[in-house]
Amino acid sequence: MTHTASQRYLSTRGGSYGLSFEDVVLKGLADDGGLFIPEEIPQFPKSWESDWCHFSFEKLAFEILSLYIAQSEIPSGDLKEIVKRSYSTFRHPDITPLVELDKRKHLYLLELFHGPTFAFKDVALQLLGNLFEYFLVRKNHHIAGKERHHLTVIGATSGDTGSAAIYGLRNKLDVSVFILHPKGRVSPVQEAQMTTVLDANIHNLSVEGSFDDCQDIVKALFADPEMNKTHHVAAVNSINWARILAQIIYYVHSYFALVRSPDFTKGAKIRYVVPSGNFGDVLAGFYAQRMGLPIERLIIATNENDILNRFFTSEGHYTKLPIHGYAANGGIAEDGAKAHPDGVKETLSPAMDILVSSNFERLLWFLVYQVDKSDSIERKRQIAGSTIKAWLSELKSNGGFSVGKEVTKAAKIYFESERVSNEETITTIRDIYRTCDFLNTKDKKSSRCILDPHSAIGIEASVRSIRRNPDTYHISLATAHPAKFSNAVDLALRGEDDYDFGVVIPQEFVGLEDKEKRVTHVPVGAGWEGVREIVKTEVDQELR
Repeated sequence: MTHTASQRYLSTRGGSYGLSFEDVVLKGLADDGGLFIPEEIPQFPKSWESDWCHFSFEKLAFEILSLYIAQSEIPSGDLKEIVKRSYSTFRHPDITPLVELDKRKHLYLLELFHGPTFAFKDVALQLLGNLFEYFLVRKNHHIAGKERHHLTVIGATSGDTGSAAIYGLRNKLDVSVFILHPKGRVSPVQEAQMTTVLDANIHNLSVEGSFDDCQDIVKALFADPEMNKTHHVAAVNSINWARILAQIIYYVHSYFALVRSPDFTKGAKIRYVVPSGNFGDVLAGFYAQRMGLPIERLIIATNENDILNRFFTSEGHYTKLPIHGYAANGGIAEDGAKAHPDGVKETLSPAMDILVSSNFERLLWFLVYQVDKSDSIERKRQIAGSTIKAWLSELKSNGGFSVGKEVTKAAKIYFESERVSNEETITTIRDIYRTCDFLNTKDKKSSRCILDPHSAIGIEASVRSIRRNPDTYHISLATAHPAKFSNAVDLALRGEDDYDFGVVIPQEFVGLEDKEKRVTHVPVGAGWEGVREIVKTEVDQELR
């Protein structure tokens, strides 16, 4: 069976075309530094709303993934088995349940934290781990010893990506995993989830610097010909297309959960509100919308590291805004917040503390392609690729770029944005605790709602949007369990009636920080070359 256009992939910077799904999953980042995207966004089948309405999460996953993966690469039976294994690790039967938060306001919470590490990234990384394993088993069939294809997975994390990747790839054959995290800038629970995994193929690197530093090191390693030649480098960050693809599933799943609800008014508009740092989660919503999901708007909710909000509230200026000195303070060190010389402001939502959003270029490529007036598809692709390459070069050299009126206008068709401060985050956690009881979808018990700070940013942005659009349904993404950011939650709720954070802490977290840990320190000035030597040494030791 031949590949459709949506099953072939290209680089956002114009240097690669016609790649297979296996190519882009195993490679992660294109040779030209770009990100992989499908050559075309597929459309849902004509009868998707009636045919898929009562599908389980797993059945929806199979249907959506099949639009992007040719059967010649992963036969249907194998893909179904991969999906089944990936989501058997979740604690909730609905995988990502939808909870009614405020009936009067038509406000819903999409709980994405029921996976092994209690964060939304489990949805993608459980799948990605099984995809890596599937492709490697096939490559290494009847091959022994040093001739086996061995993958070196390298990723950067601001907290949740690392643990989710580790839990998705621990003890996988022919895979070494290196996760870089900024020292002192992830919460103790997040750090313990990573560093207490002692499987031989798991390697944690603690980097002196920010998440952006970690991400820059990862990108440099991917661009290094020597590393790619000797170690078959692969990505787990949201730069890996499979991450975006997996996240499309819960947009569709939650849509059906909403329209099946007796409280839903047929034909009403629907908005999704997404706490956003690196832009991957909300980008998945964009793909779902372009495939046919009736999303009226996607609301980007940023913290005070607000490059995305400034883009959407300006005339398309995408510019770093470093914050230094006293103004950069504001987070809780125990939850992983730490200001950095590059200008990242510390906040109560450290997983969103970034200067630039890596996945944004995937959206920009599509928008440039959309507004270009060229006659041929090939020419439109060339222009989109060369434009993105020029903009990213300008970002690196000048700290920013402007996309022009046409692209800005096109972007605002799909997106709105809101910026939420630390103070507003605390107030939202407190207000929701005081006013919202909901029926737990798992044990059917009524309880007060406790939000983690990232999810609270989404709720505050939702409330603002509801004021402007009172008849519109809003689904706000809850990206992490509150226990992962216990200090921010405790700061907001200490002294509240009936508040006892001990009740919130999952059994899996009890004693976690006291377990044996294994981590390698990366000193200041080591740079990507220093990390490269660490990777080489530790892979050699692992494979002996």
